Amino acid sequence: MPKTAIAGGGIGGLATALSLARRGHDVVVLERRDCFTEIGAGIQLGPNAFQALDRLGVGDPVRDRAVHIDELRFMDGTTDEKVVSMPLTGTYRARFGNPYAVVHRIDLYEPLLQACRAEPSVELRVDCSVERYEQDADGVTVQLANGERVRADALIGADGINSFVRKQLVGDGYPKVSGHTIYRSVIPMEEVPEELRWNTVTLWAGPKWHFVHYPIGSGEFLNLAATRDDGATEAVLGLPVERAHVLGEFPGLGGTARRLLELGRDWKSWVLCDRDPVDRWTDGRVVLVGDAAHPMLQYAAQGACQALEDAVVLGELIGTEPADFAQRFEKFNAERRERTAATQLLAREMGRQLYHPAGEAANARNAMLRSLSEEDLYEKVQWLHGGEVGTGRAPAPVPDIRRTV
Repeated sequence: MPKTAIAGGGIGGLATALSLARRGHDVVVLERRDCFTEIGAGIQLGPNAFQALDRLGVGDPVRDRAVHIDELRFMDGTTDEKVVSMPLTGTYRARFGNPYAVVHRIDLYEPLLQACRAEPSVELRVDCSVERYEQDADGVTVQLANGERVRADALIGADGINSFVRKQLVGDGYPKVSGHTIYRSVIPMEEVPEELRWNTVTLWAGPKWHFVHYPIGSGEFLNLAATRDDGATEAVLGLPVERAHVLGEFPGLGGTARRLLELGRDWKSWVLCDRDPVDRWTDGRVVLVGDAAHPMLQYAAQGACQALEDAVVLGELIGTEPADFAQRFEKFNAERRERTAATQLLAREMGRQLYHPAGEAANARNAMLRSLSEEDLYEKVQWLHGGEVGTGRAPAPVPDIRRTV
């Protein structure tokens, strides 16, 4: 069978490797770091993610590690009032066929890694930073930073928002800095007052800020993520920051939310970035997936979900026989482009229209959200959470984003 090289051993890279290996393909995963692991804290998984994980054969171990959430809750962060909530139990799970869950990133990553290690056709290599590629009629030569050249029949760029593969393929420069700084902390649940141990994803919205928290680690920890629209202009990745600074960045935060924020410690900060959607992620025998293809802000909680969908769709398109990679990659690009671009734009709009308004704009937002019934809320997420994942199983049609938020 053909050999495929995958640049990047994160969630998207491992999921894609597993998707191809399960169809009999030989795969080499080239990870730039010195080990296979995942950094970060909490991550949200919609039903579409579990559909993809089931098709990859790792749905059950992820479910076992996940916290199955009862409710998405939107709060006015300045008044402590609940604006709207979307139940995620009986009717929701029956409608979408799967739970809405939250996990520590490593609890999603490890089942994928274990499954890849169990596949004889997957080779996992570390200290392999991909710098560029060359291709001819017979295959692709991948140039590594250490001077080594790896020959393969195709190359899949799963090397994240700062992808070297994308740099050569698309050439659209640096990621777009959002101007939003996110502060993250994870604390033991035993330190949280019992009356605040909610099995929900709760978002507190305020003027130019919002604060999200939810349980992870089988409920043993609380994940805190507080975002400030501070006009940041440079990317920051995991920079430690003093607790006093974080507390000072959220003026007007109501009493309950303030109690939760004050529990945080060992805070780290990131400046959020994304990229504009592009029409083309392919170059002959080379294709992009996940954040390399369509990096998005976190506000729609779909970055990992879309990467998992990519893995399933790409694996199904390549199939079990030797493939014309350039043709299959073109089909993949065409099938995934509209959905992922809409999700990228939705995430931006949610930050602008839902999470950060002030004054009358915030009042209008609250009134709009309060007017929505449970069915209305389910209809709004149908195109993302519903439908079937895979080729020929298109989810609900992509809506006009302006009507979705």
